[in-house]
Amino acid sequence: MLTTLLRDSRALATLAVPLVLTQLAQVALTTTDTVMMGMLGAADLAAGGLAIVIFNQLRTMGVGLITSVGNQIAAATARAESAEDSDAADSGEEVRSIVRASLALATLAGMVGAALMLLIGQALPLLGQEAGVAASAQHMLLALAPGLLPCLWFQAIRQFTVGMRRPQALLQITIASVAVNAGINWIFIHGTWGLPKLGLPGVGVATSLVYLLTFLALYMFTRRDAVLAPLLSLNIAKADRATVRRLVGLGIPIAATYGSEAGFFSVTALMAGSFGSAALAAHTAVNQLVYIVFQVAVGLSHAASINVSREIALERPKAALRIKNTALACAGAVMAVVAVLYVAAPKLVLAPFFEGGSGDGEAVSIATHLLLVTMVLQFFDCAQNIGVGLLRGLDDTKSGFRITLIGYWLIGLPAACVFAYAARLDTLGIWLGLLSGLAATAILLLRRYNAALHARFAAPEPVPAA
Repeated sequence: MLTTLLRDSRALATLAVPLVLTQLAQVALTTTDTVMMGMLGAADLAAGGLAIVIFNQLRTMGVGLITSVGNQIAAATARAESAEDSDAADSGEEVRSIVRASLALATLAGMVGAALMLLIGQALPLLGQEAGVAASAQHMLLALAPGLLPCLWFQAIRQFTVGMRRPQALLQITIASVAVNAGINWIFIHGTWGLPKLGLPGVGVATSLVYLLTFLALYMFTRRDAVLAPLLSLNIAKADRATVRRLVGLGIPIAATYGSEAGFFSVTALMAGSFGSAALAAHTAVNQLVYIVFQVAVGLSHAASINVSREIALERPKAALRIKNTALACAGAVMAVVAVLYVAAPKLVLAPFFEGGSGDGEAVSIATHLLLVTMVLQFFDCAQNIGVGLLRGLDDTKSGFRITLIGYWLIGLPAACVFAYAARLDTLGIWLGLLSGLAATAILLLRRYNAALHARFAAPEPVPAA
């Protein structure tokens, strides 16, 4: 059993490790933004954090629309590998068609998402946010909105490289983008080299510019790859309608699932804001920590999902079931290490987000208590994301959406309201509600995967003799 687990872990790590590192490097962009906003003060951290929550909500839903691209490409290439060589040309055209359709969807989602971002910003005063915080967040959103389009183009090409099991360029690009983002942030915040001093909106301008640069870099790397270049097509005008419809059919439930989770966190951010700027600043800092660790889940989920798609295409259900157990074991090991760090050195963990200015002491005290809940919450957050990925590997994207509605909105949000307001636990109560919702979602998703896998490959009932 242990030998099998180690073997499967190595196989999963081949794809998962580059993806996890890529995710961690990518989230370093928003972490850098959060740290630099914290240097401007608790009020700017609260406003900027609120703007990033809204941006991430729409970005996540846009990414969800094209996330199935990697699974579809992985299944197409697996079928081609197990078929005759004469099918290779057909497989190549299928992959090109999927890539064109994904870029078409990314373009539409980026344009619509940017418009929605600005509209939500205008509605912030109506959602119970302090006037000053709302005004600063609106300026930040105006600067972030243009970056959504290249961000989603990047994600479309990323899914293509992951589906082809060639994600190595992603890591190089995202690591480089962290340093570039920090430098550009500093320039636009403080107005060096003769540029205007933009303050908080400068963070948004820098982020949008970095998304454009990373897209261009990934595109150039892909064009230089002998395997990927012949399959990369940016001509979205030739996108096949049937392929677009198939991706939309798979993508809408994924977008809704991701949006359901991101919306769950967005609503809780608004709830935290109702307890004052210190509570919102603490919530923002801890939420960013959760977001960092969550990238491990994203990498494991994508890798497990791609591998499940391949195993299903090759009709190997036992291997598909082992992928679930392996991914959860890897997630548990990582989350245990993180939990020890939260308990042993909470001040060290929170130090990058607070400079000790006016109002920071209260925010740090609140955040320290939240870490105790977060150390348990993060395992279930990881498990539920893996569950969504496993179901996506079965092309079962609708179940994930239905289950997240139950777990987040029918269990998690009511629990957060009860703990925060009725039990008067304030921000701590919000996070207890988050924990409840994520735990329920994880359990339901993993049970659904086992049932769906069994149903797909169950042996037919024997026909009784006459």
